[in-house]
Formats: sequence, structure tokens, C-alpha cells
Amino acid sequence: MPTRGTATAISAPTVFDGGRLLPNHCVVVLGDAITQLLPTAQCPAGLDVITLEQGILAPGFIDLQVNGGGDLMLNNAPERATVNAMHSAHRALGTTSMLPTVMSDKCEVQQAAVNAVRAARSGGNPGIAGIHIEGPFFAPARRGAHSAAMIRPAETGDMDWLCALADLTVIVTLAPEQVSPEQIERLARNGVHVCAGHTDASYQQIRDASGRGLQGITHLYNAMRPLTAREPGVVGAALDDDGLWAGIIADGHHVHPASIRLAYAAKPEGKLVLVSDAMATAGGQQSSFELYGENIREHNGCLVNADGALAGSAIGMIDAVRYAHLEVGIPLGECLRMASLYPAAILNLNSSLGHIASGYRADLVHFDEDLTVCNTWLAGQRESHHYNT
Repeated sequence: MPTRGTATAISAPTVFDGGRLLPNHCVVVLGDAITQLLPTAQCPAGLDVITLEQGILAPGFIDLQVNGGGDLMLNNAPERATVNAMHSAHRALGTTSMLPTVMSDKCEVQQAAVNAVRAARSGGNPGIAGIHIEGPFFAPARRGAHSAAMIRPAETGDMDWLCALADLTVIVTLAPEQVSPEQIERLARNGVHVCAGHTDASYQQIRDASGRGLQGITHLYNAMRPLTAREPGVVGAALDDDGLWAGIIADGHHVHPASIRLAYAAKPEGKLVLVSDAMATAGGQQSSFELYGENIREHNGCLVNADGALAGSAIGMIDAVRYAHLEVGIPLGECLRMASLYPAAILNLNSSLGHIASGYRADLVHFDEDLTVCNTWLAGQRESHHYNT
């Protein structure tokens, strides 16, 4: 491994810089930053060179919704070690930055999750970009795999706590009809990225919330009022409002490929992003885990509870990219932007992440022709996965 003071050139058959697929290029990394992107034939002499014999080198993926990974769930063990283990598991699936996600739970569990994220960040993990707090202010009928016992109305103390998390990048998913417009406005004014999810809101309620500071839609189509002829619902509002971004789970189970194509056609560039919504089995060894005392198991490639209902996903971001490209038919470059540049922009991190360019942090993913992750770099530090080149 090169030292922090040694420049390294990474030569690849193809580099995707966030905008273009560039043949036979190299990326020069010094410390944690990219210093140059140039044709391999123009690579400066005297550098340590890593030659990738196949595949594509692209900006590292950014996952906005990660409930678990590596056989662990953040809700079950809201500790720094859990956060780091989840990140390690998802890094092997191409994710270099992520928002660990704490689901609806007791106040003390969600507070412990926030402290765990803080500890991971202060402990030197640059891949923990913040936290996603998903619930508990949901429509009970749209709670999905979230425990009914944990769903509750938002109180003033909840808002005070959320608004005090200014040291972190925070996404909060809530049902807009379960909180007041003033509460949404207050969260947004204090820097919280407010998203609608697990909601039975009407089209108009979503549009009104958008005017108060609602920014996004969590796992579009799932756990929300659908689009119908006379009531467009949450889905209709998400597709109609160009200002709202939407995350989508492209795993072949949560959303039909035609529905993903419709969302892709409807949303402006940069407003549809891939998320994993991953649970413990992603990047892990086990095929089941406990959540709220209930057994969640893998069945035919998806995760289900005892009733057979979907309970999060078993994928990583490379799986979402692969599915969106090969099964949905979205161009590969756009899939890569949906997994890196667009989520970086949502988090206001697109001046340092999401591109391969001088001055950007050296967060990179290298994958082969089968879209299998081979190597990642996080702040300039390499890890090899599956095989070395």
C-alpha cells in the first residue's frame, strides 16, 4: 500500500469520470485526493502504477439507505462497531459512502444509532456520510416491515432533537400527513433532508409538503399511496413534482422494471437515485436475521417476514446498478450517476464526491465486465474484493 505522501497512478481500460466513459485513462491519486485524470499514454513517469487489466473504474457508490449488512442490523446493535462492519460489507459491493439507516424504534435506540454514526466518523471512517432516520412518524397502514408498536406521532421533543443534529448530514423519512406543515418547515430550515415514505398522503398533501421543505421520496412505489385515475397519490406527486428526488430499489422484487422505466422517464436528470434499502444479509454469510423479535429470511432472492411480506432488500449498490442497466435498460453511465453523482448532489457533497476529477476525494470503484466489484478506494486507500485486478 502506498504511503500518504506517495502519488499512485491507477490505469484502467475504461474510466467513467461521472460524465463520460474514457478509454485507456489513468487516475493519479495523492493521499486522499485525485490530482489528475489523463490518458494512460500521458501518465507522469516515476509514479507507482496499479494496472487494471479489465473493467471500468468509476466514482465510488453512495447509498442513502442502508439498514444493515454483514449480518448486522443498526437497530439491533446501534454501536460504532456495527456501523463500521456494515460499511465494510457494503464496500465489497461498491459502496464507498453511505448513510446508515435506523428504522422506527424507541427513542433511545435511534439516539444510540446517531451516536454510533458520530463515533464511526470521529474514529476515522470517511465513508460514513451521515445518518438516515427512517420513522417512526408513519402512517400505520403503510408501515411495511416497521414494527406497529414503534409507530407514533411526532412530539415537540422529537423535533428539538432532530433539529439539534446540525453536526451530521441527516435524512429523515416521515409521513407528511402525520406531522404538521410547520414541523416539516422547521426540520428543513435546520438542515434536515426531509423525505416522504411509509405514507398514505394524498397528491395534494405531498405537493403542499414540498412547498414547506420536503425534498425527496423514500423507496418510490413501496409503502405509499399509489397513483390512480382520480387520486394521483404519493406516487403521482413524486413523478409530477420536478423538485422532488426519489430513491428506488432496483432489485427485481420491490419494483417492476416497467415502473422503474416510467419513473426514469418522468423524473428530471439527477432526481432518480438508486438505493439498496439493504438489510443484514447484504454482504453477509447468513440467510436470516431478527428484527423487532421477528425472523426475517431470504426467499427466492428477497427478504420476507413470517407473513411473506417484503422486509427490505438483500442487495448492494452494484446489484442495483446491474439490474437497472441489464434488466431495466437504463444506459450504464446513467446508472452509475444514479449510484454516485446524483446522491452526492442530494447530500450537497458533489464538490468532493461523484466525479473523478482533480481535487475530488479518491473514492473509486472498479468492476469487471460482469459488473462484479473487484477493487475499491476510499480516501485513496485500496481494498481488493473477489480478485485483485
